[in-house]
Amino acid sequence: MKNEQIIRRSLMLLAILLSIGPLHAQDGNFSLEQAVDYAIKHNLNIKNAQLDATSAEARIGEIRAAGLPQVAATVSLTNNIIIPRFFLPGGSLDPNTPADAPPAALEFGIPWQGSAAANLNQLIFNGSYFIGLKAAATYRELAQKSTTSSKVSVAEAVTKAYYSAQVAEERAKLLDLNISRVDSLMRETKAMNESGFVELLDVNRLEVQINNLQTERQKVQNLIELSYALLKFQMGMPANEPVKLTDDINAVNVDSLRSASANTDLSYENRIEYSLLNTQEKLAGLDLRNVRSGYLPSVSASLGYGYNAGADKFSQLFTNNWYPNMVLAINLNIPIFDGFSKKYQINQKKIAIDKVKNNQTLLKQSIDLENNQASISIKNAFATLETQKRNLTLAEEIVRVSKIKYKEGVGSNIEVINAESSLKEAQTNYFTALYDLMIAKVDLSRAKGELYTEK
Repeated sequence: MKNEQIIRRSLMLLAILLSIGPLHAQDGNFSLEQAVDYAIKHNLNIKNAQLDATSAEARIGEIRAAGLPQVAATVSLTNNIIIPRFFLPGGSLDPNTPADAPPAALEFGIPWQGSAAANLNQLIFNGSYFIGLKAAATYRELAQKSTTSSKVSVAEAVTKAYYSAQVAEERAKLLDLNISRVDSLMRETKAMNESGFVELLDVNRLEVQINNLQTERQKVQNLIELSYALLKFQMGMPANEPVKLTDDINAVNVDSLRSASANTDLSYENRIEYSLLNTQEKLAGLDLRNVRSGYLPSVSASLGYGYNAGADKFSQLFTNNWYPNMVLAINLNIPIFDGFSKKYQINQKKIAIDKVKNNQTLLKQSIDLENNQASISIKNAFATLETQKRNLTLAEEIVRVSKIKYKEGVGSNIEVINAESSLKEAQTNYFTALYDLMIAKVDLSRAKGELYTEK
């Protein structure tokens, strides 16, 4: 029984941990995938794109609202301070009036008038409205794809910044190792100098090399700080929050990466830019149909119901009878001639569609070019990485042999220093090549439309 309670508690704790999410990400530790996910939730460009999508939903609601009943109420009180007069011919009231009598100016109205009314307007048929309803779904699709486009761009920026910070940290580790190794060699050389086996010049040369290494180490440290600042910016993270990268760039499986990059399949539909253009083409077509629908008649109905009253005094206005009135109207609007305005509008919309199609063709060509460039770049990056890896192995062996020869008295201090310098250069070149390879991988994934997919 006790074991069952322990198991239940363990399962409850596991459920709580799963609902909270990965703890290491909350502690400031981020894998590349977690960094991208964080950026998708916090990057301000994506938030703005999501606000645009929300605004698009409101715009869709506005379009739909035009077809719903429109109800308005009005209440008015009128005080005719000076009652207007109407003029009648002089003889119209009295037949005995001479023919040349002046017109009669008669007051027409009373001092106080009141009215209260409600009006209902309903659209029955309008071609533009129904086309607008069809365009609403396309408009929503465009807003959602724009948000996805922003996410792809942010994922690319975060990935590159992540790799940059990783490489800078690895360079710092290597420099620390080189400083430690040269410092150890300098201590040994000092001891040999004190014993009279080597000259002080050898010690000074090693000290110069350590100073150069320490200066470079400080530069790399500054680069690390800058890389982390850029990464936080791309992630939408406050600059003062700590971040630690958990992925190991040395653990990259180059062989599997080579196999994955060998796939030359390319689908334009995977590129969000191409999908956006397709949606824009649909909107342009609906825009054309909207103009053409202007040739169709439109039908609407209105119903008005209200009361009105009049009185000589303001107080009587609320005691006298109010008389009802009601109006029903059916409105038919038939366009006959608009001076060829719609004709020229249609021509413009057709040109807009042709431009979208040209942009689609141009984008296909651009995607082909990007894919070819990325494929060539990653092939060159693989070749460069292999060469630099061999150079690094050779440089490490040269340093080892040079130290042995120097300790045995058959080599020179300059030979050791040159070997150390070559090793540092080989290390720098290796990680530069590794960084170029990772960036080429990102560019190839972006060109194929595989860099980021919605979860």
